[in-house]
Amino acid sequence: MKRIVSTTEAPAAVGPYSQAVRIGNLLFCSGQIPLDPKSAQMVEGDIKDQTRRVMENITALLRAQGLGLENIVKTTIFLTDLGNFQTVNELYGSYFKSDPPARSTVQVSALPKGAQIEIEVIAAAKTAGEKTVDAWE
Repeated sequence: MKRIVSTTEAPAAVGPYSQAVRIGNLLFCSGQIPLDPKSAQMVEGDIKDQTRRVMENITALLRAQGLGLENIVKTTIFLTDLGNFQTVNELYGSYFKSDPPARSTVQVSALPKGAQIEIEVIAAAKTAGEKTVDAWE
């Protein structure tokens, strides 16, 4: 069964969607833009400031389910300007010390509320008794 995930530590949904949905050990997080969860306003600043806020919002959603960045298996980054790719890539990479998730990055013409970046993630919780299986062995 799907379970709706909500936390006041991340921005409230600004439309007809959930902050995140959990099904079994998978957590599907809606795209996060750089909204401050307390004021619901866009953060001031450049792409670094916006990326940092987005990553903090994602961390809050994960934390609400007892997960961390290490549980992320896939991200999709949406940028309004691929010219910001290198800056975003460096900051994003600093959040993943080892074994980064799979990722796609695409340029879009616009994002909600004039954001320069949006990131969505899929995370997986380890289940009791789970073994690592290598299909190539």
